[in-house]
Amino acid sequence: MSDVTGARDGEAQTRMALWLVAGLTMVRMIALFRTPLELYPDEAQYWLWSRTLAFGYYSKPPVIAWAIWASTAFGGDAEPFVRLPAVLFQAGAAFVVFAIGRRLYGPKVALAATALYALAPAIQLSATVVATDAPLLFFIGLTLSAYTALQGSAGRTRLWLAASLGAALGLAFLSKYAAVYALIGIGLHLALSPAARRGWTAASAALAVGVFALVLAPNLAWNAAHGFATLQHTAADAHWAGRKLFNLAELGQFLGEQFAVFGPIPFAVLLVGAGLLAWRRRLEAPDVLLLCFTLPPIAIVAVQAFVSRANANWSGASYLPGAILVAAWLIRWRSRKLLIAAIGMQAAMAAAFLAAVISPRMVDNLGGANSLKRARGWDQTAQVVVRRARTEEPSGLTAIAVNNRFLYYALAYYGRDYFREPTAAPLTMWLRGTAAGNQAEASAPLTPARGGRVLNVAYESWFNTEMAADFTNVLDPQIDDIFLDRKHQRRLDLFLGTDFRPKPRDPKTGYPSPEWKPGDAVKATRAEIVIPSPSVPLKGAAKP
Repeated sequence: MSDVTGARDGEAQTRMALWLVAGLTMVRMIALFRTPLELYPDEAQYWLWSRTLAFGYYSKPPVIAWAIWASTAFGGDAEPFVRLPAVLFQAGAAFVVFAIGRRLYGPKVALAATALYALAPAIQLSATVVATDAPLLFFIGLTLSAYTALQGSAGRTRLWLAASLGAALGLAFLSKYAAVYALIGIGLHLALSPAARRGWTAASAALAVGVFALVLAPNLAWNAAHGFATLQHTAADAHWAGRKLFNLAELGQFLGEQFAVFGPIPFAVLLVGAGLLAWRRRLEAPDVLLLCFTLPPIAIVAVQAFVSRANANWSGASYLPGAILVAAWLIRWRSRKLLIAAIGMQAAMAAAFLAAVISPRMVDNLGGANSLKRARGWDQTAQVVVRRARTEEPSGLTAIAVNNRFLYYALAYYGRDYFREPTAAPLTMWLRGTAAGNQAEASAPLTPARGGRVLNVAYESWFNTEMAADFTNVLDPQIDDIFLDRKHQRRLDLFLGTDFRPKPRDPKTGYPSPEWKPGDAVKATRAEIVIPSPSVPLKGAAKP
């Protein structure tokens, strides 16, 4: 009778998990199609990558671009379909959480873990903004699922699971190189657990490694052909060199942010539980396995924060296994009230976040408009530039040049109809430094061949004088202000430049010559660029 009751309870919890994930996914879809927030420039960047499929890109591996290509091929280039992969990947990750939790601890833990994960603040953001974290977590989840299932398998099943593990881990690396934490987790668990080592054979290990290498090989080949651009960019993100070491403030900020992104109660339980159970030597075998996947991202990024700096999401690989671990401990400790409080708090924060996505004016009224300014006004910004470009078309334009990658990608997306026209001037990047620092600069630099008559756009007036210094003549300066909300606006300096002749750059400063400094007048053969003051918004520009 107890087995039947247990089976019924398991089926009920499985249905509840399905309804939870399906309902949350539906609400997220509604938010995507209802939000007035525009694409953040990084989202526009991934969209632009998806127009040309490749096995790698300057700063990220290719899965995010492949996913956007598929979603926009289905629904078109509108913002909701660009962001659709984020919703779907996180829905898949939540289902994987349930599967792992059920296998390791049973259906009760699985349901609680699904709720904690799916409602976590970081996951709400990851499910509504298209970025690399959502596919990373999904494929790390599949890797962990295959690894846990392989422990008690044999024969052909073991080989199939080994191949699945290798494929999932390879796709995780093709999503984001932070997948290395999953590889560290596997290695650490194998080192600590004799039982885990006995679950492998030479054939299954060789198959897992072979499939992993096969999946990852095209990206490695792409990197080799492009000077290992993605790997170098990932390494450069560390920013260890030239920074003050031993930053307690940075470490404190990173740890504090983990309470915000993972959830206040779950992160506290994770820290206290890991320390307490390890000290008392009461960690169970599944606990050790999940800790091997959860602690390395947090510990390594904490060290990174201490010696330099770190973003809150850099430890994101810990969220999925960490949610299962927290749920298991709270249920084992019979801390029902704390579990309910944790899920309730997560749900309240999720509801507030989704309400803010659907109605950003609510955030404005609460004084949080600054947090949304980079997701506003890009369509209007693009129209300002396109309108000026069309007025110059009778005289001929050889290029449109911008000096900021955010502006480049936003123009590429929101000006896409214009740039698809056969007579449109190409969108390019003016290089301040001596070499490309991002993919926009690497793939579309402004060159003398395109520099005959250029419409230049300086974002927020940054380096507008440096841009002007690279042209023989500078004509028709103009300022436009794009109002984002009642307190924030975006400034564009536009001017025509003819005969682009870039000066040799100082490798250290990036300025046109070692002697030239910002603020110097444009010399002799150049017309001085005069910026009117106060700035006047474009006619017809929307005001708050």
